[in-house]
Amino acid sequence: MSGGALVGRTAVVTGASSGIGRAVAVALAGEGARLVLVARRADRLAALAEELARGGTEALAVPLDVRDRAAVAAGLSAATLGTSADVEVLVNAAGLAAGRAPLHEGDPDDWDRMLDTNVRGVLSVTRTLLPGMIARGRGHVVNIGSVAGHDTYPDGAVYCATKAALDRITTAMRTELLGTGVRVSTVDPGLVETEFSVVRFHGDRDRADAVYAGLTPLSAEDVADAVRWTLTRPAHVQVGTLVLYAADQAGSRDVHRR
Repeated sequence: MSGGALVGRTAVVTGASSGIGRAVAVALAGEGARLVLVARRADRLAALAEELARGGTEALAVPLDVRDRAAVAAGLSAATLGTSADVEVLVNAAGLAAGRAPLHEGDPDDWDRMLDTNVRGVLSVTRTLLPGMIARGRGHVVNIGSVAGHDTYPDGAVYCATKAALDRITTAMRTELLGTGVRVSTVDPGLVETEFSVVRFHGDRDRADAVYAGLTPLSAEDVADAVRWTLTRPAHVQVGTLVLYAADQAGSRDVHRR
């Protein structure tokens, strides 16, 4: 894909109600894609779909929880999507961190939320849409990973494990799909200021703000621009892993604060 490559193509974006997912949806709308917006929060999805429609983008809101395999299968079926059934782009942006503590002090409910969303949710959505891409001989899956999948940090064992698992899933898919016309990429950002830390710390805004204190983090739009670039490379180019750091960051634990 290159200039104008996304015009008229159907793209599914999970986690589209906020943060990176929302920014990706807006960026792909700007490239002329037709959007299928997936997230749990129906009101936010509807508002985004209306906003995109005012700008001339065809956007379908599909409220569902990616942790619910049956809901994913039903919500993303050809019967439900109708004219948007021929999905050529999937951006798996739904993901979260829940809690931050040593493993022996962690909350198993937090672990389940991360595993079910970051790993099982990606598997369910991809398993639902990938066969159609293979049958049509074209498509592109972009997973939103994290530098945490490459560089483990204390008190984040389970979150890091989910992103490491996503990296391995992405790599395996790329090998399995050789010759099918379907490309697979991952965009792995470092510190991005969204609702991520507020969710992680269960609404503790002060603790969340401290994560970004004294530095300039990435924005959701920075990550979305990387996704847009990845999706618009010529057909013979496959981006493997694209890692993004803020200029004030060199690793999960290497951060300069002013």
